[in-house]
Amino acid sequence: MGMAEIMELRARISEALKSAMREKEAERLSTLRLINAAIKDRDIALRAEGRDDGASDTEVLQILGKMVKQRQESIRAYEEGGRLELAEKEAEEIKVIEGFLPRQLTEAETRAAVAEAISATGASSIRDMGRVMGELKARFTGQMDFSSVGSMVKERLA
Repeated sequence: MGMAEIMELRARISEALKSAMREKEAERLSTLRLINAAIKDRDIALRAEGRDDGASDTEVLQILGKMVKQRQESIRAYEEGGRLELAEKEAEEIKVIEGFLPRQLTEAETRAAVAEAISATGASSIRDMGRVMGELKARFTGQMDFSSVGSMVKERLA
């Protein structure tokens, strides 16, 4: 996904919203509205901090990533409770949200990115973990799950 595509994230989301309205795709539309609401909430919070430009594309990617994670947690809970139709609905929402995220890195690509970030930052001990994570977040937001990457980085620096 090139920078130009990422820069257009908000435009792509509102385009998808209009199209879902035209096509009367109720489920897709409700998910897109949730995405928009989450972005607006973030814009409002940023305005309160004196940032009038609103959420950057990186921040929008973080919002989308968080939305996917929330739904994955709901799916687990619903499946444990035998509420499969609700789990299915969450899975459908994930598909819509992931349509705006860059491709997720594979396990091998993630390991390579971690190794690269460690060498790029000159990290040598666990004390450098923050720098390594910062480097990864700057380059791969929305493409990897940072909670699982954290343990990978710890392992490498231990």
